[in-house]
Amino acid sequence: MKILVVDDEQLVRWFLDRALKKGGHDVITASNIGEASEKLASEEIDLLFVDLRMPEGNGTELIKKVGDLHKKPRVIVCSAFITTELEDEFRSKGICILKKPFKLDELNNTLRKCLEGEFSESSAH
Repeated sequence: MKILVVDDEQLVRWFLDRALKKGGHDVITASNIGEASEKLASEEIDLLFVDLRMPEGNGTELIKKVGDLHKKPRVIVCSAFITTELEDEFRSKGICILKKPFKLDELNNTLRKCLEGEFSESSAH
């Protein structure tokens, strides 16, 4: 599975890259929305990990672009800034949520549930 990790924090990108590669996934990273948009246009992505707040754009902009792709990847929003309203909105669209800070087992649990199509309230925990 090819995963695109989009986060402006280098440590978060590094951690997700290592953890996901250890799980056998093909991982590419982007540090901003522009770079991520280019990779989405040129690569077939199966799963998108995206932060919401970045200096050069909002992760929701990228999520909207995903909706225009022929093959839509699954999406996991990975952010410390998720309000109840955003959580409800994302879940209604089939988007999984991983709240920062998170532990490796939370990452693996969210990834598994997202890939299995479980978008219930428990999938964020």
